[in-house]
Amino acid sequence: MAYADITLFKQYRHMPTGTSTSASVDNSTITHCLNAAQAQIDRYTHRTFEASTTAARYFDAVEDVDGRTLYLDADLAEITSVTNGDGASLTSTSYVTRPVNDTPYREIRIRSGSANAWTYTTEPESAITVVGKWAYSTTAPSDIVQATVRLANYMYTQKDAGVFDVTVYPEAGAVTVPQGLPRDVQEILAPYRRIR
Repeated sequence: MAYADITLFKQYRHMPTGTSTSASVDNSTITHCLNAAQAQIDRYTHRTFEASTTAARYFDAVEDVDGRTLYLDADLAEITSVTNGDGASLTSTSYVTRPVNDTPYREIRIRSGSANAWTYTTEPESAITVVGKWAYSTTAPSDIVQATVRLANYMYTQKDAGVFDVTVYPEAGAVTVPQGLPRDVQEILAPYRRIR
């Protein structure tokens, strides 16, 4: 699960992408920069943008429920199964997601015409199980891919820089290297930041 790969990074930098010796130079450094950029994007936005495998998350049948609504604690891109606190499987016809027409899902609401209700048998803690792909989407959006490549490129070029943060002295003609995320990457990520 990677938002961007070495080939895309090399195309962005106009580097050789074949199997020659010159094409394989720095592959480990590039991979490291891509992984670090993805991790930094996830931390900055408080979310994951791609999920290729399913996982289970557990919810409190009292604390995480309000009436017919189960509130999810993370982005959910795809639902595999929902098991109520009494062990009953809920079919997709017995609930709707919020939002209805888009991901990531933030709530699962039992339909008003359904005989089901969020419940539990012995203890409410971790009684409800939701299995699915826990991420913003199943594949990273194209602007997140671009932000990953751009940030990885920034990290890659910094490996040869003599300094990392420079105070601006316009009269001395000092060059400023931005601290933290580059401004264009911040602008791409701003709409995706999850409020905790």
